[in-house]
Amino acid sequence: MDFLIDLFHKLMDVKTIVSVGGTLMVCTIVFVETGLFVGFFLPGDSLLVTAGLLAATGNLNLTSLLVFGSLCAVVGDQVGYLIGRTAGHALYKREDSMFFKKKHLQKAHDFYEKYGGKTIVIARFVPIVRTFAPAVAGAAEMNYRRFVSYNVFGGILWVNSMVLLGYFLGRAVPNVDRYVHFIIVIVVFLSILPGVIEYLRARAKSTAPPLPPAEAEEK
Repeated sequence: MDFLIDLFHKLMDVKTIVSVGGTLMVCTIVFVETGLFVGFFLPGDSLLVTAGLLAATGNLNLTSLLVFGSLCAVVGDQVGYLIGRTAGHALYKREDSMFFKKKHLQKAHDFYEKYGGKTIVIARFVPIVRTFAPAVAGAAEMNYRRFVSYNVFGGILWVNSMVLLGYFLGRAVPNVDRYVHFIIVIVVFLSILPGVIEYLRARAKSTAPPLPPAEAEEK
């Protein structure tokens, strides 16, 4: 257990990951988070912003980050879609494990039911959902060409927006290295904020007293 906790902390230390692993590590994590279910806990947003910050200081090549990061994001979703298309229904019967939680799959399913094909683009910016959304689309047998178009657009938009956000912050803020951890905290907070709001809304609905019959009919 101590080993797993230590591993988790290392995986969350995005500055060290990017500094040591470089573009290759960033691209690998992007692929794993979007294409393999074991990557649902990986820090995709903060990782890309941090990579952009380091690109601004000359430690990473910006063009390589944008091109290969986008490619890995697109390929990752393609893998997730194929998994869902071939074994999607079996996933709903799979037991929970350390690296797989059925509730995360259900959350992505509900997201897909709400937004349809646009989920593939929107989910890129929602932690956990972006990991499971491609598999849900595959299990729902979403038209493949339609999926590919959403996937390519969403993958490029997500990677480029996150990396360039970090890059321009790095250019605009003097000595940005001093504030990397503070910026990461803000990015993580903003990335989980939609999920927190949705949770609070769902909880408020579940605890709200039922409407009188007359008011319910008016609704």
